[in-house]
Amino acid sequence: MTTEHPSVLFLGDSITEQGSWDQWLPGERTSNHGVGGDTTDGVLARLDAVVAEQPEVIVLLIGTNDFGNHRSSVEHVVRGVESVLVTLRRELPGVRLLLVSILPRQADWCVKIEEANRHLRQFVATCHAQYLDLWPALAEEDHLAARFTEDGLHLNDDGYRAVVDELLPALERVRGLPPMSRPIQAIDLEEAGA
Repeated sequence: MTTEHPSVLFLGDSITEQGSWDQWLPGERTSNHGVGGDTTDGVLARLDAVVAEQPEVIVLLIGTNDFGNHRSSVEHVVRGVESVLVTLRRELPGVRLLLVSILPRQADWCVKIEEANRHLRQFVATCHAQYLDLWPALAEEDHLAARFTEDGLHLNDDGYRAVVDELLPALERVRGLPPMSRPIQAIDLEEAGA
C-alpha cells in the first residue's frame, strides 16, 4: 500500500486547525497541521512532521498568538516566520511555499501586525515563496471585520469563505511557478531582514 503525499499542507495555529480544508478544496489531498494556540516557536519545533509528509504546497499562517498570548515583539515574530520558511526551503527544496499574512484581529494589534506583514512581504522572495495578503479581504479599517468573526480573532463561516476566495487563485499562482531544483544556500537572517 502506498501513501499519497498531500498536495496542500496547511500549517499554523487554531485559525488553520479549525479550517475544513478538505471540504473547501475537494480536488486536493489536504493535510491540516494547525494547532490551537501555536506560535512561531511551536511551528519551528514541529517541522519534522511537516517535512516527513513531503507535500507539494505548504500554506503557512502563523504569528497572531505570538502577539496576543505571548506579547512578542514584531522582530521576534518576523524572525520566527523567516526561520520557518528558510527551514522548509532547505529541507524541501521542491515544495511550493505560500505565506499568508498575519490576519487582522482587534484594533489594539493593528500596528504590530501591519509592521510584521510589511517585513514578511519583503522577505518571501528570499526563500522562493509567495505571499498572500488577506488584510484587504478581511479587515475593516484597523481590525477584523465584525461580519467575519464572533470574538475578534477567530474566523466564522463567512470569514473562511473570504479566505478561500483569496486562497484558490493564490494556489494557482504558486503552482504556476517552477519549484526550486536544489536546496537553498544558507541565508543570513540578519542581512535578509535588513
